[in-house]
Amino acid sequence: MQDISVSTLIDMTIGLATGHNEQERFHKLLDAIRKAIQCDSVALLSLQGDTLVPLAIQGLTRDTLGRRFVVSEHPRLEAICASKVAVRFDASCNLPDPFDNLLMDYEGDLPMHSCMGLPLLYADKLLGVLALDSLTPNVFDQIPTRSLDALSAIVASTLKVAMTVNQLEQQAKQTQQRFEELNEDAWEREGGEIIGASPKMLSLKSDIEVVAPSHFNILINGETGVGKELVARSIHHQSNRRKQPLVYVNCAAIPENLVESELFGHVKGAFTGADKSRLGKFALADRGTLFLDEIGELPLSAQSKILRALQNNEIQPVGQDKVETIDVRVLAATNRDLPEEVKEGRFRADLYHRLSVYPISVPALRHRDGDVTLLAGYFLEQARRKLGIVQIKLNKEAQYLLSRYNWPGNVRELEHVINRAALKARARANNAKLISVSIEDIGELHAMPIESSAVQTSQLFNMSESLVSKGLRESTEDFQRQLITHALTEAEFNWAKAARQLKTDRANLTRLAKRLGLTVTKQHKISTH
Repeated sequence: MQDISVSTLIDMTIGLATGHNEQERFHKLLDAIRKAIQCDSVALLSLQGDTLVPLAIQGLTRDTLGRRFVVSEHPRLEAICASKVAVRFDASCNLPDPFDNLLMDYEGDLPMHSCMGLPLLYADKLLGVLALDSLTPNVFDQIPTRSLDALSAIVASTLKVAMTVNQLEQQAKQTQQRFEELNEDAWEREGGEIIGASPKMLSLKSDIEVVAPSHFNILINGETGVGKELVARSIHHQSNRRKQPLVYVNCAAIPENLVESELFGHVKGAFTGADKSRLGKFALADRGTLFLDEIGELPLSAQSKILRALQNNEIQPVGQDKVETIDVRVLAATNRDLPEEVKEGRFRADLYHRLSVYPISVPALRHRDGDVTLLAGYFLEQARRKLGIVQIKLNKEAQYLLSRYNWPGNVRELEHVINRAALKARARANNAKLISVSIEDIGELHAMPIESSAVQTSQLFNMSESLVSKGLRESTEDFQRQLITHALTEAEFNWAKAARQLKTDRANLTRLAKRLGLTVTKQHKISTH
């Protein structure tokens, strides 16, 4: 009498755990079955819809793997699928065997033989069938039902795990492919190309080409509005990490008490309000790139944690004892003079040196000879597409005006000026096919010397006689309104950052703005009342 011993089932389970891939595990399974049960062929089939598809075979011709068995067309397979236990067919059974003439070592009509099928059920759901054939009649009759039930359970569990792993792998592959496509779409949509042919920009592009393929952390320095984020995206796109995420963090916009949670994550219950665990930006950027914009605004406590992450490739979420390993490249950007910040004790010297292995300086627009015209053309074409204009150009006078202005707000200011001018020109042109942007559309630009103060007030205001004629108090209040408006705009409407620029307390700044009648809408529009 054949039986399947406990030790055989244990050996079978151990063999399954040592397989390196799905096919290897399936063949180890069939090897174990043939050692435990005398048979000439065995086939593992997966149920896909109304069809059984061979996953692994032994003792059958190779073309069996290419066959598809519609259950309703094969009475024996149909009987197995309808059963809850092993089905043994009598040697004299006249139902056609789907594997007749497929035995590897036998040609012609089969003599009387044994056939058995095991339905593979997992949580009462049929996953597939295990079919066994032997040229020895009645060879399966004496195997205890309990042993066959155990064998069915092991095979069904193996098939379920394989199907789940395969499904997860497919989903991961699809997700990765979709992510790569979205990365590429975002790169093209947001304008990945760095526009500029001036000597300083050619030097910048050369630096990016040199450093992008490396794993160095990079410090990007430059005035507000010069395009530091675009440089970071260019470095990421030209690196070996381009298929992985580029995660953006505006360090100036994070409340000080949430910096650690935002960057490194937290576990449920770590602090009041932490009702669920959350991944931090470092974890989200694992195997990719993390762009820390305005890194000079981070408090010293957070700087020390970032230093540890860079030194040891380790993070520790808030409230978690376990340290996690990460693989992240950090690109940091700032408009501050970090060496000066280090001297003043506001920025860690060790973090500065860790970031500045290969510092990159983005030049101000006023130092990029000839690039204003190129950028104006680029932004004008973007505006044309957005506004549905057939054709739009800058007239010569407008080009001259733009080239003579010193652009205190850099590329960002130029973009806003071009968009505003395109809108005005379209409204003035009454849907003409060719729209020409004039000086009137651009409006008044006040080219003045630039001073290196925190808010660069000399860039902002043209103190006209009309302002002085209002009287001291009214003129002072007007000046304060303009100063606060500019600071908020430059700080992207972050009150804390604007307050730091103006060297005042956030609460004092909001009170002063309220007294001056300044309000900020949800759409980030500043109004005076």
